[in-house]
Amino acid sequence: MLALFHAFSMKCSQIQRAIKLGDDELVASLDRELGPLIAAILAYKATSLLEIYMQLQFMNNLIREEADDRSRVLRNSGSLSVLIDRYFGGASEAAGEVLRTFSSEKVDRETVFGLEEGVVLNDAILDNLPDRVAVITRDYRYLYSNAANSEFLKSKPMELLGRHISEFVGSESFEGSVKAKLDACFAGEKVECLYPSYRQVEPDNVFHCSMTPLRSKTEVIGALLVMHEIIAVPAGMLVA
Repeated sequence: MLALFHAFSMKCSQIQRAIKLGDDELVASLDRELGPLIAAILAYKATSLLEIYMQLQFMNNLIREEADDRSRVLRNSGSLSVLIDRYFGGASEAAGEVLRTFSSEKVDRETVFGLEEGVVLNDAILDNLPDRVAVITRDYRYLYSNAANSEFLKSKPMELLGRHISEFVGSESFEGSVKAKLDACFAGEKVECLYPSYRQVEPDNVFHCSMTPLRSKTEVIGALLVMHEIIAVPAGMLVA
């Protein structure tokens, strides 16, 4: 499924480049190619809670992005209904368990950040946080990005789905530091670290990152990253 999301994300990036170039014909051509990708994502039958969440999150983002187009909203809402009926139709005990995984009435900080078993994300709350929040799958790809993190990366949430984190932190930084920290998190460890900004416009900025194992029952299915800027440190200071 991640391959489908990655293909969709790449197509969106191509469309954005074509828009900047003012090539309307190319934009129209690329836009037509999105339809089959969306259809393939919807047709995919998830085999895990994580994949179900990914499909629902994708449709949620699609509805938000196309909110100004009534016909597309109606079509996307219909597609979302199909997914809900596919996985939750019949209101079985298993479906109830999945629904509890996706939402909770509790809004305390630990619940929001997925520290309680059986709770993954609460989009409405996470999108209003000033902290950057993201979920990275075990193969180091974006599953979720809140509004603050998406804005920081200059991408829409749905454009990040399926993209490898090394695209944003750089392959050298990923192999030299980030991968090891994520692997420790996937092994069940909560990781705290500082890292410098990789963006040239803010070379002296330093960020604090908290990586928390994201669990489905006893299995770690990803890492929940919460990041915020801290005061700049002197040049040459060791950042782990």
